[in-house]
Amino acid sequence: MKILSRLYIALILVFLYAPILVMVIFSFNSAESVWVFESFSFDWYKELIYNGAMLTALEHTIIIAILSAVISTVVGTAAAVGIMAIRNKIAKSALMSVTNIPMMNADIVTGISLMLLFVFVGNIIGLKESLGFVTVLIAHITFNLPYVILSVIPKLKQTDAHLSEAALDLGCTPFKAFFKVVLPSISSGVFSGFIMAFTLSLDDFVISYFTCGHYQTLPIVIYNMTKKTVTPDAYALSTIIFVVIFALLVLYNTIQNKADKKGAVRI
Repeated sequence: MKILSRLYIALILVFLYAPILVMVIFSFNSAESVWVFESFSFDWYKELIYNGAMLTALEHTIIIAILSAVISTVVGTAAAVGIMAIRNKIAKSALMSVTNIPMMNADIVTGISLMLLFVFVGNIIGLKESLGFVTVLIAHITFNLPYVILSVIPKLKQTDAHLSEAALDLGCTPFKAFFKVVLPSISSGVFSGFIMAFTLSLDDFVISYFTCGHYQTLPIVIYNMTKKTVTPDAYALSTIIFVVIFALLVLYNTIQNKADKKGAVRI
């Protein structure tokens, strides 16, 4: 049974990571071939500098990812604090269910529904183009919020409620007590939520595709390239994005593990 289980895990790893490994290897290929590796070269990484369309799409992607992550983190943290402050269990349960809808819903359903909403509102307002930067940003904030809230709420549960009460008794205002006492104790959850939101926004395709209009992000540009020919500089850029996301996920898991150990020690 151990041999079969190890074989099963090995097959899963091969199917998951072999395509990524091939992409990384051929991003250093000196030729344009995707099946014959001629020699090691950084030529395709240099070519990225001259690919204006791809660099513009990368700029759009990073701007959306940073803005949506920051806004989602601020709004999500405030929402998590508000949800935890609700005493009525039924109301709290209902709010958590509504919060989880964007996360549990299929991306294509979320994308189409947001597109229809933006077009409807755009027609009412009288906009010439209903879809663009703002709609992509709102869409990314929408699907990022649940992940931030679910990252912050466990840290709020681990925080002693009497700490903020003690700060209020010592003369702090509720606003000051939150930033001096509550926020430092949940900072690991807030930071984890930010990294998760940034990572999800960086590589989102489906929702962005339905809400972008002419403001195209990098996944959409790469998808459009597949209709013709994907140039090897796309492999190079995809490799860079993979390394960045992998590093962020390692950082996220490290912070999460440290926070869990601290919580276990307090308990």
